[in-house]
Amino acid sequence: WRCKWKVRSSPLPRESMRTAIYDGLRFTAMSSEIKAAIARGTLFGLASIAILALLPVVVRDQLGGGPLAYGALMAGFGTGAVFAGLANSLFRRSLSQERLMRLSCVACAACSLSLALTTSIGVAAIALALGGAGWVTAWSGVGVSVQLASPRWVVGRTISIYYALIDGGIALGSWVWGTVAENHSLALALEGSAASLMFVAAAGVLFPLRERRDSEPDPLEEFDAPAVALNLKPRSGPIVVKVEYLIAERNLEAFLDLMRQRRHVHSRVGARNWTLQRNLQKPMHWTETFRTPTWTDYLRLNHRLTEVDKELDERVFQLHAGEEAPQMTLSIERPTSSARKPEHSAFRHPRH
Repeated sequence: WRCKWKVRSSPLPRESMRTAIYDGLRFTAMSSEIKAAIARGTLFGLASIAILALLPVVVRDQLGGGPLAYGALMAGFGTGAVFAGLANSLFRRSLSQERLMRLSCVACAACSLSLALTTSIGVAAIALALGGAGWVTAWSGVGVSVQLASPRWVVGRTISIYYALIDGGIALGSWVWGTVAENHSLALALEGSAASLMFVAAAGVLFPLRERRDSEPDPLEEFDAPAVALNLKPRSGPIVVKVEYLIAERNLEAFLDLMRQRRHVHSRVGARNWTLQRNLQKPMHWTETFRTPTWTDYLRLNHRLTEVDKELDERVFQLHAGEEAPQMTLSIERPTSSARKPEHSAFRHPRH
C-alpha cells in the first residue's frame, strides 16, 4: 500500500497474446546470452535434481533411516542454501558468473557422489549442505544472467521461457535418474548425476554465462512518429522501411560490420525480412530494407530501441558520405488486386 511503483505508460495499444508470445520467443532465439543461460540452467536442473529426487531412496535403502533422518538431511540442504544466499553478494563481488556456475556444479557433483558412497547420516548431511549451497548459487546466477540480457520490455517473457525450460529439465531429470536407479542401481544414478554436473561445468566453454554488469537500459521514453500523407490505421500494413546510404570504399568494412549488428538489433525488436543491397550502377549507394506487419508494429519497434541501439545508428550514420543525412523511405504494400483507390504509398524524409 505504501510503495508507489513507477510504471511507464505506453502510447501504443496493448499487444495481443499471440504477438507477445511470438516476440518473446523471437527475442530469446536471437539472444546468444539468454540461450546460453537457459541451456546451462536446463542442463544443471536435469543433472542436479537427482540429489533431491533420490534422497528418500538414499535414506531408506542406503542410510537405513526413516522420516526423521530424511527431515534432518533436508534441513542440512536448506541450511547450506540459506548460508549461500546470505553470502551471495560477497561471492558475486569477487567471482564472475561463469566461475560461480562452475563451482556450483562441482559442489553439487561432490554432494551427489558423497550420497552414492556414504552410509553415514552425518556425512550425508554435510554433503547436502554443500549441495544446497551450490543449488542456490547456480540458480541465482543463471537467473541474473537472463535478466541482465533482457531489456525491460521483454524481460517478463524471457524469464517465463527460462522457467518453463528449466522446470522441464528438472522434471526430465527426475524421471531419468529414477529410471536409472530402478533398472540399475541407486549408486549408478547418483554417480551419473555427478558426472553430468561436471559436464555442465565444462559446457561453459561453449555456453558461457554473461558477466555481471548493469542491466540493459530501458527503451527510449519517446519516439516521434514521422508524419505521413495517408490516414493510416493501427493495423495498416505491411510497412516497408528503406534507408539509403552513401559509403566510401575505405569505410566499407566498418560499414558492413556495423550493419551486421544493426540487423541483429532491429530483427530482435520486430523487423522482418531485413536485407542490405548495393547498387550495381552506383557502388557507393547502399539500401537497407526491412518490413513490419503493421504500422503499430513499426511504432513499437522504434519504442523498443534503447539508447545503446541508437548509438549504433549514429555510428552507422557517421560513415555516410552524403552531405545530407541518410534518406529513409516508408512505404505500405498494396496488392495489385486491391479495389482501393490509387494513392501515394511512400514518403521520404531525412533521418536525423
